[in-house]
Amino acid sequence: MPRNQQILLDNRPQGEATVDNFRLVTTDTPALQDGQVLVRHHYLSLDPYMRGRMNDSKSYAASQPLGEVMIGGTVGEVVESRHPAYAVGDKVVGMGGWQEYSVVDGNTPGMLRKVDTTHVPLSAYLGAVGMPGVTAWYGLVKIIAPKAGETVVVSAASGAVGSAFGALAKARGCRVVGIAGGPDKCRYVTEELGFDACIDHRANGDLKSMARALKEACPDGIDGYFENVGGYILDAVLLRANAFARVAVCGMIAGYDGQPLPLQNPALILINRMKVEGFIVSEHMEVWPEALKELGGLAASGKLRPRETIAQGLAAAPEAFLGLLKGKNFGKQLVKLV
Repeated sequence: MPRNQQILLDNRPQGEATVDNFRLVTTDTPALQDGQVLVRHHYLSLDPYMRGRMNDSKSYAASQPLGEVMIGGTVGEVVESRHPAYAVGDKVVGMGGWQEYSVVDGNTPGMLRKVDTTHVPLSAYLGAVGMPGVTAWYGLVKIIAPKAGETVVVSAASGAVGSAFGALAKARGCRVVGIAGGPDKCRYVTEELGFDACIDHRANGDLKSMARALKEACPDGIDGYFENVGGYILDAVLLRANAFARVAVCGMIAGYDGQPLPLQNPALILINRMKVEGFIVSEHMEVWPEALKELGGLAASGKLRPRETIAQGLAAAPEAFLGLLKGKNFGKQLVKLV
């Protein structure tokens, strides 16, 4: 069995996360038992939710235990199998974590899924046709539920979730407005992803400026908002929201360092009779087949081909992850392991 490099959570962040919170180790891979599969990971997914897991505090998911392999989505190839449903060479997606290999129980539901790379590249199953894509699908379809012609807005628009949200919303006839950091990302959002407009939050760094920019980009108001960030951006969206607007709350990256994110004018939720709903996509596994079918179709037809930022080698994962939290990535952040 191969030697396996792993990255563990060594200690919890005090405020901002640093590379010193992680530790790289090399271990022996255990021999396979009946029903198990050995997967060599080709790509590791880095996602904002991982920052929340690093804290030892009440959240929607259990904290990442200290001294264990960091949680994370992976795609790779079966290199040894003692399970009849998996053959050597099968391409698979799972939650293998920050390591080069994983031993997976093939009988545990949801642990491993075979994927077809004929029309969709393997890496896309960690982004557009994976958890981020399904996250965008659920927030749009099940919470915002837009009608053609309505205006929807998404923060972190150039990332893995935002890019999928844009393609899905355009397919439903919406006016789609993104919020992203910097002119390059905003150009990418409009020119490559096909959004109708994009607002640079770095050039609109306070409530008054952001509200003014949203008024210009959304002349008919905002009917739906997909929230990834929180803070003054949410306050600005509430000021521009129409009656009966819907907000799908997916992430609050502005508060991942533990600082509270107060709302300036929560009465607007009542005044506009708004629906504000938080969700965790892993609690809605029943929609994944339908969502993945649509996302796969968009990806195969070229309507959803977001950019990827790829770090090389497992040792690069901590720095790449910290860069993701600061918006340094362009599109989906991955680590290439093979």
